[in-house]
Amino acid sequence: MRETRHAITVEGTCIAVRHLPAGRATDRAGLVWLGGFRSSMDGTKANALAAMAAGEELSLLRHDYSGHGESGGAFEAGTISRWLAESLAVFDRFTDGPQVLVGSSMGAWIALRMVQELANRGDGARIAGLLVIAPAPDFTTLLRRPALTPEQENALMRDGRIELPSRYDDGPYVYTRALFEDGEVNRVLTGPLDTHCPVHIIHGTEDADVPLAHGLRLMEHLPADNVTLSIVRGGDHRLSRDDDLRLILASALRLAGSPGA
Repeated sequence: MRETRHAITVEGTCIAVRHLPAGRATDRAGLVWLGGFRSSMDGTKANALAAMAAGEELSLLRHDYSGHGESGGAFEAGTISRWLAESLAVFDRFTDGPQVLVGSSMGAWIALRMVQELANRGDGARIAGLLVIAPAPDFTTLLRRPALTPEQENALMRDGRIELPSRYDDGPYVYTRALFEDGEVNRVLTGPLDTHCPVHIIHGTEDADVPLAHGLRLMEHLPADNVTLSIVRGGDHRLSRDDDLRLILASALRLAGSPGA
């Protein structure tokens, strides 16, 4: 089977989707990729996951959030709630049966919120596992907002937006007041989390954007789950070196229930 391109409309915005169906009847779970802040579904980790899924005849679903990659919409109009709604709409349209959510950075936050929303509507059993890479749940409240200078905080409140330097782009990243305020109502690290599925956290020791301590904090909020934490010595936030990718792909296969993984 080949990966096919699709587009669906969510709240008036065109969302770009790529879907690889399973190559044969299988009792293994499918994979759902959830990217990070300002990333696209065409990144190194997502493409490696797609190549592996094709070789293993596993299904894979990926999409770009509004304001990202091939999707429509303005980036500055994006919030966690909006990107969550888009992710759920794509999940509902293109998946059936058990799925493993693979979330990178902000995508891990989206994945955790998806688990909560699916459980609220009685579909929690659809999630067979969570693989979270350099997870950044609640990053707006716990990581970005506290790092603002008084001048930046004043500008955010006055103008509704601020621009902060990025190590990944030539230009700055824009953070809006709406993103921070919406992030507050989507927080997940406020009490125990119960995903009812295996969770694998992969975090690098040299992550300059989301410290390893944040991944450890997430683990502490998962007391009832079967949680594995892999600490990657020398790993940065992107975790895209060959060894990093091998670890990520092996974990995805294992969570999907592949024999010998």
